[in-house]
Amino acid sequence: MDPEKIMDSLTKELGLAFKGMAKAKTIEQKEAHSRVIKNLCESLGVFLDFASTMPYEDMYDEDEDY
Repeated sequence: MDPEKIMDSLTKELGLAFKGMAKAKTIEQKEAHSRVIKNLCESLGVFLDFASTMPYEDMYDEDEDY
């Protein structure tokens, strides 16, 4: 699977988890959402660390206009 698609999916899930946490009424529900958020952030961090090690100039083709 494409790392970019994985990062997009993790980001969307993170947004949903934050919304769920905002709607949570009990401490137990908030704690469950906070654990999900923590795990998603750690997973997203893996991909961001990977992306930061890639040489910048290799990310784009020279032929493309931006």
